[in-house]
Amino acid sequence: MSCPICSLHGEQDMRGFEIQRTDLWVLRHHPEPAPLAGWLLLDIVRHCSGPLAFNEVEAEDWGRATRDASRLVQTMTGCDRVYAIAFWEGAQHLHLHLIPRFVSDPSTQAWSVADHYRAVASG
Repeated sequence: MSCPICSLHGEQDMRGFEIQRTDLWVLRHHPEPAPLAGWLLLDIVRHCSGPLAFNEVEAEDWGRATRDASRLVQTMTGCDRVYAIAFWEGAQHLHLHLIPRFVSDPSTQAWSVADHYRAVASG
């Protein structure tokens, strides 16, 4: 069974969506159609379903990587907060959604962002 996130990391045309790649993490823009400008994803490079499966190095670096990526979302968008959401159901490979939250935009409030995501995904 192939992993869509592992496949995505190897696609040359996806390299344009990458912001940064380290030995542990890939930070990338959400592919089109992006639900919101500045919506980023932080992926683990290694095929790994999530924090329960982190090795020691990944576990130690996770907080820093998430903080730095969240700061970038805020810098890029001027948002008030950054939501970090991962479900691990669409692909059994950690990809953390970093979502800009604007207090003045109700569509970015809490679970409303999920409704917004579904609306964009369905056209």
